[in-house]
Amino acid sequence: MRPMRFVHTFLAILGLALAAPGGAQPRGAECLIPSKPGGGMDLTCKLAQKALHGQPGAPELQLSYLPGGVGAVAWHTIVSQRRAEANTLVTFSGGSVLNLALGKFGDADVDDVRWVAAFGADYGMIAVRADSPWQSLDDLLNALKRDPKKVLIGMSGTVGSQDWIKMALLAQMAGIDPRKMRFVALEGGGEQFIAMQENHVQAVSGDTSEALLYTGGGKVRVLAVLSEQRLPGALANVKTAREQGYDVVWPVIRGVWMGPDVREADYRRWVQAFDNMEASPEFAEKRARAGLYPFSLTGDALTRYIKQSVAGHHRQARQFKLLRER
Repeated sequence: MRPMRFVHTFLAILGLALAAPGGAQPRGAECLIPSKPGGGMDLTCKLAQKALHGQPGAPELQLSYLPGGVGAVAWHTIVSQRRAEANTLVTFSGGSVLNLALGKFGDADVDDVRWVAAFGADYGMIAVRADSPWQSLDDLLNALKRDPKKVLIGMSGTVGSQDWIKMALLAQMAGIDPRKMRFVALEGGGEQFIAMQENHVQAVSGDTSEALLYTGGGKVRVLAVLSEQRLPGALANVKTAREQGYDVVWPVIRGVWMGPDVREADYRRWVQAFDNMEASPEFAEKRARAGLYPFSLTGDALTRYIKQSVAGHHRQARQFKLLRER
């Protein structure tokens, strides 16, 4: 009878542990990256992985990759097949929110997923190879003005993506019809910079955090950052677009979401885990090393921010006649 009593006791304890809404985080969890390695999405999950490591009760994040459709494949995989996975996070950026607003995820809606945390931001930037003849944003835009067909621009996504809109805004201010520019659609920042190093494209419209991954070797020249003021650190000497006469500012938030049917208790545990992570004294240093700048919203506050952003993107998209009306 003692063995049976032991089994019953063990099963009872196990059942309570699984059912308890206030239980600790699992030891292992997945951070799903909807792009190929090397870009800002990859960086976001790696920052979360490092920052959560060692936090009391926080899980060890395992990274996995599911590229395709600039986030659409991962979105639809979670929403249609993995809706209730309590231990799966998916990274997103401001570009993901823009694609959602433009209808590039089909009939997807903000409320189709649960927005967990945004814990950093970077900014748009324009870069060329270090041996490029273009030394400034003016140089690049003048080359585009002379003959837009001779300059291939690498971007993450297609026409209407955030990388396209950033370049389109700059071009419009320089008197260039954005529709005449030539773009190469790539899957994430890693592919963009690789394509530029191979001279498949002559310029990149991307983000500062991605640029920082490639500027150290002296192979990349950043022509402009799309921030309000010059950025600290490795890009401190790079002029803003505003300084060069082009009033374009493009912040890019970075964070994670999870499936729509995740239990409320599991969702709240993750929100608390990221609140704790961002409150730790070491996090600001880790975020800075990742090339990101302060931005912190979790849970309900983040959800409200995402909804406001989608509304703003709708207005902006109408300017370029990009909005897919439902």
